[in-house]
Amino acid sequence: MVYIVSWDEFVDRSVQLFRADPESTRYVMKYRHCDGKLVLKVTDNKECLKFKTDQAQEAKKMEKLNNIFFTLMARGPDVDLSEVAGKEQMETQPVKKGRGRKQ
Repeated sequence: MVYIVSWDEFVDRSVQLFRADPESTRYVMKYRHCDGKLVLKVTDNKECLKFKTDQAQEAKKMEKLNNIFFTLMARGPDVDLSEVAGKEQMETQPVKKGRGRKQ
């Protein structure tokens, strides 16, 4: 098992792997606090893709990957993933404050 260095390549290959065989594809996250390392693994028992990081910035990327897999599992492997990116962009917009109590 070789670790994929590029995040974009890992996401693309993971989505392709899931779309090829959604019934047997698994996605696993492992975090070791003592090392501060996060390992993501996607496998279908024939091919295994792994990504390892120790950067806190990668946590947001992991959340996006979770959303992609949740969408693929809920709506089916043929869903358009541009809808997932649109929701993430809406979430990052600043929240407008109302006339509530000032803090």
